[in-house]
Amino acid sequence: MSLMTIAPAITGGQDPAYYAGRADAYDDHRAGTDLATLIVRLGYLIDDHPVVQYAAGYAARVWEIDREQRAVTVAQLELAHSVLGGAR
Repeated sequence: MSLMTIAPAITGGQDPAYYAGRADAYDDHRAGTDLATLIVRLGYLIDDHPVVQYAAGYAARVWEIDREQRAVTVAQLELAHSVLGGAR
């Protein structure tokens, strides 16, 4: 028989809506929504969503996705330059 471990769903003292916004942005991105569309949705959320913390959480995840994609692009460019640069 197993016992359920009770763990707090909130860390860092943030509002639960903050984490709901982060989760929705994560789910949207995993479902195939591109970054440009996420940014447009974020604009609508900032303007229209009644819970500020939800929009803040969505924004935090969108900006993380942006930084992740930029880091991957930089790494791929460095690899391409090192491979192509050595071939000359």
